[in-house]
Amino acid sequence: MLFNYKALDEKGEEKAGSIEALNIDIAINSLQKRGLIISQIKDADGGSLFERKFSFFSQVSNKDIVILSRQIATMFEAQVSALRVFQLIGSQIQKPSLRKVIAEVASDIQGGSSISDALYKHHRVFSDFYVNMVRSGEESGKLDQTFLFLADYLDRSYEITSKVKNALVYPIFIVFTFLAVMILMFTAVIPKISAILVDSGQKIPSYTKVVMGISNFLVNYGVFLLILLVISSFFFYRYGRTREGRLAIDKFKLSIPLANDLFRKLYLSRFSDNMNTMLTSGISMLRGLELTSKVIGNEVYREILENSVESVKGGSSLSDSLARQSEIPGILIQMIKIGEETGQLGSILKTLSNFYRREVINSVDTIVGLIEPIMIVTLGAGVGILLSSVLIPIYNISSAM
Repeated sequence: MLFNYKALDEKGEEKAGSIEALNIDIAINSLQKRGLIISQIKDADGGSLFERKFSFFSQVSNKDIVILSRQIATMFEAQVSALRVFQLIGSQIQKPSLRKVIAEVASDIQGGSSISDALYKHHRVFSDFYVNMVRSGEESGKLDQTFLFLADYLDRSYEITSKVKNALVYPIFIVFTFLAVMILMFTAVIPKISAILVDSGQKIPSYTKVVMGISNFLVNYGVFLLILLVISSFFFYRYGRTREGRLAIDKFKLSIPLANDLFRKLYLSRFSDNMNTMLTSGISMLRGLELTSKVIGNEVYREILENSVESVKGGSSLSDSLARQSEIPGILIQMIKIGEETGQLGSILKTLSNFYRREVINSVDTIVGLIEPIMIVTLGAGVGILLSSVLIPIYNISSAM
């Protein structure tokens, strides 16, 4: 860590500067050994309250870790020492949150810690999967290859996840825009038109009465509905953070028409890619399954992999343990069985990973192609019904005059 200090030297002259140390006590001892009398010392990375709040908006992304991993791999290939690698990279990073993490990692390494142990302290940035891969690289002496493996893996993961997220942006934007327009119509426009229709004394069609009823409800009870929605969202959020809640939500994801197949292929791609990367790096089958269960991102598949760990510990093969799970397709089980029999499981898993990644991309393109016309027709029908329910009675009134 970096500390800023103010002190007096032996001649009584003021000195100011910075010192890097594992903690503040070591920093003070180092300065006192130089014959300095410390008047003030503070963490240079702490920053002001505003800076700490602002750093919330500069969280470390998956893309940042991909770039970082490639930089580390390049410097290890150039035979640069581990401490110097993190010191140099840390000095070049622009994002404050990541710069602080790398500075602390460098400080821990300088204090005698291994790279994996130093990274493990920052579990919000470096996952268990990442740390165990680095530990495997340290044990095998192939850190440069390990960081390249990690960069390639994270790059693939980032690409496929971004593809899915970006595909959802357009439909979500359209739905929210449609809801905003509908709410505006029901609370601002329809009440004025309703007053005209009631004052006219003409017979109001039943479908128009339904629209007027919805409008009156939103005008009179909209605030209570909004409060209820906020409270419900809060409790749903709290429930979603529990294991049971995540399991229920993830089961729902796998039951949504059209999207369920996409989610299955996404998780199967993640499973195959994770296992291939770890087995290739020398991590054992059991440890690979344990780590993959933590990062797969779905509680249903997490339970499947946790059950597989117990089965493999009991002497079953991976293919036999997965064959008992209905969510695992037969083709994947057969391919894994072939890999186990031929001793080419890593290669088979790589093939499966590439296959499912292409399937995810194709599924996203297909769903996006279907969603756009469906949404256009649905939104057009909704707006058309709403307008016709108020315009037809107005037209009848004008015709009767």
